[in-house]
Amino acid sequence: MFRKMRRKKQKLSIEECEKLLHDGTSGVLSLCGNDGYPYGVPLSYVYDDSRLIFHCATEGRKLDIIRENPRASFCVIGKDQIVSDEYTTYFQSVMVSGSVKIIENAQEKQAAAEILGLRYAPDDSHVHLKEVIRHSWKRLCMLEMSIDHISGKQAIELAASKQ
Repeated sequence: MFRKMRRKKQKLSIEECEKLLHDGTSGVLSLCGNDGYPYGVPLSYVYDDSRLIFHCATEGRKLDIIRENPRASFCVIGKDQIVSDEYTTYFQSVMVSGSVKIIENAQEKQAAAEILGLRYAPDDSHVHLKEVIRHSWKRLCMLEMSIDHISGKQAIELAASKQ
């Protein structure tokens, strides 16, 4: 179902992919639009226990599409260094494929919101985090992407420097 990478020397290991996902803070969620066009939207996220967690508003195009077709991909660029004299970039990126679901269960939604909150405000108090979540609860939607496939790639120059 998933293609093998053509440039195998540039392939990142699963551990390198997971590190990129842990270290990253944003990426692009791509969905199969119900109008026949792809729909990509940049999102903050957290990689937690082999899943991705996102937050969004309780309505909008993204949710309409997910309800109709939950299959998605998510791309994170971990490195993008322009090397002008070589007319290239030294890059590292990871692509995740899977399915996105809207977290409906209140306890699961609360837990996911706390995981996301701790990722982006690690020094905030747990009491304040819970208050912020409580305050935004009615307009807060939490999404979970289960992962079917992960692949990562890097510039050939970076791959060569590891050998």
